[in-house]
Amino acid sequence: MSTINELVFLHQVAAPCHLAILAESIGLKTRIVKHASELELNVDKGHRSFCLIAQKGAALDNKGIPLLASRLVPHIPVALYQVERNSLDQESAMLLGIRGLLFTDQRMDLMLTGLRKMVADELWYDRTLLSKMFRRVVQKLDGQNDMPADTVAMLQALTSRERTIIQFVSSGARNKEIAHRLCISEHTVKAHISSIFRKTQSRNRVELLRWAQTYQTHFEFCS
Repeated sequence: MSTINELVFLHQVAAPCHLAILAESIGLKTRIVKHASELELNVDKGHRSFCLIAQKGAALDNKGIPLLASRLVPHIPVALYQVERNSLDQESAMLLGIRGLLFTDQRMDLMLTGLRKMVADELWYDRTLLSKMFRRVVQKLDGQNDMPADTVAMLQALTSRERTIIQFVSSGARNKEIAHRLCISEHTVKAHISSIFRKTQSRNRVELLRWAQTYQTHFEFCS
């Protein structure tokens, strides 16, 4: 991973961003922006930012995750701060690719530790959740040993975004809802679904649902 050059705080409330002040006190370069349009992703120039999005004041999905996080995760490291405990599905946040969560009721020293860990490319989640997810990964990988090689290859061909869309389709979501949840266009959703149909050898959503039911214990964590 490239060196993190700065922490960018997306802070959309009037109150001061105390976490940014705290980060600067330990020598981390910070920048505070109030709107997503102010974010500059200069990865190609050797400049690497780590974006922290405040849950407070942000537009959220039904899991309590800021909608902007879904758009940024594929491009830069993202974590959430000012998170109200029990207001967010932590497992969904981790699966989305969010690096960690900093809660409003955490001690300042723990927040600082979390910042340091995430900047060092580590996840910052409750140990209980990390253990649960690790056990699930191991169980699913063990289950792959019993599958034919061509089936494993089919699962591995799916991208992370395609696996997410399969989960949405399995829950009954339509293209418009999927587009809204992932902050992408319906045209892009249709393109992903066409690719999914091809990779899973499904001719329509009904066949895709049958496929997902067959492999639902495997495809989420296949890489």
